[in-house]
Amino acid sequence: MGKSVLVVGGGGREHALCRSLFESKSIDEVHVTPGNAGTMNYATNHSISASDISGLVDLSRNLRVDFVVVGPEAPLCESLADILLEHQIPCFGPQALHAELEGSKRFAKEAMHRANVPTADYLVLDSSTDLESALDSYSDNPWVIKRDVLAGGKGVVVTTDYQEAIEFIKDSIETDGHVLLESFLPGEEASMLVVMDASGFICLPPSQDHKRVWDGDKGLNTGGMGAYCPAPVVTETIHQKVLERIVEPMHESLSGMDVPYRGVLYVGLMIDEHGDPYVVEFNVRFGDPECQVTLPLIESDVGELLFSAATDSLQDYAISFHDKHSLTVVLASEGYPQSAIKGRVIQGAEISEDNDEAWVSHAGTGRDDSHQLISTGGRVLATTAIASSLREARARSYQRMQAISLQGSHHRKDIGHRAL
Repeated sequence: MGKSVLVVGGGGREHALCRSLFESKSIDEVHVTPGNAGTMNYATNHSISASDISGLVDLSRNLRVDFVVVGPEAPLCESLADILLEHQIPCFGPQALHAELEGSKRFAKEAMHRANVPTADYLVLDSSTDLESALDSYSDNPWVIKRDVLAGGKGVVVTTDYQEAIEFIKDSIETDGHVLLESFLPGEEASMLVVMDASGFICLPPSQDHKRVWDGDKGLNTGGMGAYCPAPVVTETIHQKVLERIVEPMHESLSGMDVPYRGVLYVGLMIDEHGDPYVVEFNVRFGDPECQVTLPLIESDVGELLFSAATDSLQDYAISFHDKHSLTVVLASEGYPQSAIKGRVIQGAEISEDNDEAWVSHAGTGRDDSHQLISTGGRVLATTAIASSLREARARSYQRMQAISLQGSHHRKDIGHRAL
């Protein structure tokens, strides 16, 4: 008898999770809430919002699922995992204590320091701080200022403009009470997704995300415009350093707390010119679009992997990976990331037009009254391809994107440029 699972969320990451769980031999039944127009090809969509904690718990109980996989961070910060566990429902996604690693930058910094994990120096600024001298002490490089709240990936300003820095600091102190000022870390970014539980951890292949909206890493920051995996910037030597200096000490530190960390820890890395890795940030869930490029490279059963982590039996799970490359390109609505225009018809994105080498993950999609596929968000969908080389995966992903039309939409044409 296979297991039943409920996936919480409605973006491209959750579509990728539903697809992998649907393909898992250990899973018989996939449910998702709220899902999107694409997830219904792999799962039963439900209408409970990801922010309705009691509704999510009731749904999990009524469906009698064997476990729950939480996509976004907000429900985890609102204690969803804790409440599910009170009802004896295993959850892939950490309890609120650990969700603070993403919910609070200050909490994350303190956790890194406790575990002796390399990261940027920082100051906590509040209404009593002499802001001028604080900025002065970090003025050798651009200032890095981070709000200490969940800000949908948009709570960070990196600037050399004194006026912009001081305004953002004052606004943040006014709304949040305090703000973090960090030293600037030069280097190349990469992401490592680490599945962990009380018994151990498994590192998934490193990936690289493209945050800026336009080609050449220009324009505003976004949730992510594309990614590829594995990222060659993380060499074997660097991978070993990440393991020894970051992953092992963090797992040991988290395991020593009252509750174990069960889920995935997203480690945002900066690799300096000497090949030394530093932590830029932690997230307590799969990245989006990193999830879309990482899951297809797992050869072993993904359902079993997630259930093992939710039930502290990861040490018994044997993981294997495809010796392949994957690349994802995100399609965004006109006006994204400022104010996306929604409700336009999308063509060429139906599952019948996918194949085993290139497919579409839906994010901000829905159906109108006449059942046409329409855009409902900023990041609308993504094309993912897998191949024996990154160049080929890139060609396939862009070829699949070519077949899709959405008025006014835009996507980056240079995903994977750092590796190629």
